[in-house]
Amino acid sequence: MLSQKAKYGLRALVELARADGVQVSAGELSVRADAPRKFLEAILLELSRNQIVVSRRGKFGGYVLARPAGEVTFAEIIRVIDGPLALAPCVSPRLGFRKCADCPDLATCTLREALLRARDATAEVLEAYTLADAAISGVPEPLTTAM
Repeated sequence: MLSQKAKYGLRALVELARADGVQVSAGELSVRADAPRKFLEAILLELSRNQIVVSRRGKFGGYVLARPAGEVTFAEIIRVIDGPLALAPCVSPRLGFRKCADCPDLATCTLREALLRARDATAEVLEAYTLADAAISGVPEPLTTAM
């Protein structure tokens, strides 16, 4: 399950993508992402340490994306904030791969195939979905007047 921390982080990053390179303060991001400011600042610090955002200090400081929004995937962000996408360590191809503590044998595990498929399907969607995609989704189309 996606944590509240990841939801706040994703929403804040979508707002940075919508800002299109314009620096946004933590306070403004907090309002736009509907996230508690102090909690969001901790999330942004973690994202900064992982080169997803760049922070600028001072009175006119704020945050911008470290890379173009089309290059930052939801999978990358979730992995930074929540860890592996896999539901169990025995199906994580990245950090943390190991046999589950209560599993006698990986080769005969009756759960592993379903967990592998779930991980693969989740990764396929989240690796393909970028902040640029999210920035344009949910935005109302401009009104046009009929002549």
